[in-house]
Amino acid sequence: MITEPLSEQFRVIAKLWVDADHAASLMEETRSTVLSEMIIKVIGEHLDMPYNKAELAAKASPEYKEFVTQMVKHRSDANLLKVQLEYIRMRHSEQSSREATARAESRL
Repeated sequence: MITEPLSEQFRVIAKLWVDADHAASLMEETRSTVLSEMIIKVIGEHLDMPYNKAELAAKASPEYKEFVTQMVKHRSDANLLKVQLEYIRMRHSEQSSREATARAESRL
């Protein structure tokens, strides 16, 4: 069984992490904009509704719940990939340590 070098494994996971982090960050950064758009929509449908009630209605909507759920999922996915990157770093460090120990033992 041929395994890819740790550097290639790291490169692949790092690319996935960048994409996942981008998706999470984009949703996090647009959260207030999305909420504002939803509030405007509620107010447009109920012109006499006060802003605070329109905000509550928007936050209670299934669409906003889905947006927040997706945002959290993207962040979770990115965090998992980040942990995988750390695992590859740890494996590299352990491998280097074993190799250094073997070199030192061979000199004895």
